[in-house]
Amino acid sequence: MFYGSVVALITPFREGSLDRESLKSLIEFHIENQTDAIVVAGTTGESPTLTYEEHELLIELAVEYANKRIPIIAGTGANSTHEAIALTKFADKVGADASLQVVPYYNRPTQEGIYQHFKAIAEETNIPLILYNIPSRTGVDMLPETFARLHADFPNVIGIKEATGNVARVSETISLTSEEVLILSGDDVLTLPMMAVGAKGVISVANNLIPREIAHMCRLALEGKFDQAREIHNRYWDLFKVLFIETNPIPVKTAAKMMGLIKDDELRLPLYKMSEKNREKVAEVLKRHNLF
Repeated sequence: MFYGSVVALITPFREGSLDRESLKSLIEFHIENQTDAIVVAGTTGESPTLTYEEHELLIELAVEYANKRIPIIAGTGANSTHEAIALTKFADKVGADASLQVVPYYNRPTQEGIYQHFKAIAEETNIPLILYNIPSRTGVDMLPETFARLHADFPNVIGIKEATGNVARVSETISLTSEEVLILSGDDVLTLPMMAVGAKGVISVANNLIPREIAHMCRLALEGKFDQAREIHNRYWDLFKVLFIETNPIPVKTAAKMMGLIKDDELRLPLYKMSEKNREKVAEVLKRHNLF
């Protein structure tokens, strides 16, 4: 259900509030362009700066606008276990198809602490859980052994988004689980390499801008057509790189505004608008690909 190209959706803001019209338009854009699923309220969706009420509203609106035409994966992780449980229960109640659960950040839990955190969430909820390992953001790395233990112990722990920058993690995780386990790349530049050794797709930032192309690349890879998939990967390599020239989601939101996908590239502090020099670099790459 969650194989292929999953977009890490930006959260559109206007004058300090959620831009509902742009959110609805973005969801329609991804349905039309063959994205396989949508993550809302993830890192790219600026989840740390959403109020609790906005976080719930964003999930509820996404489910409503999608209307079962595309799976909605709700980012409901937190560094507080009880908060993660409450958000995940809410997402399940309003009809989200799965939950993306980031490894607890800032607290720097041990591997046993990570296990107990996700154990509590898995026991308190029924929705499918995709765990999210991104040490550069959280300050702690969930090891493959910890994920394998959770995957074995709880049927609703169905997969993992790996954003360690380490392709070998795919093989390590498969060796501890199975070839069928759901592993999704968390880095656009590593999607194809990770799929070559067993990942099932990507939760993608670039998908915000080129959903049809990322979806096509993932389908080719899943079919074992790596020569054709590699052509797409190499064609958009410069775009993958420039989208991280400043902290995500600053570049992708800037690009989405340039392309007319959202009305405003407004960010929440402490994220701030892109420097003029880097805006020019983003614009140059977009023009090279005829994206605006």
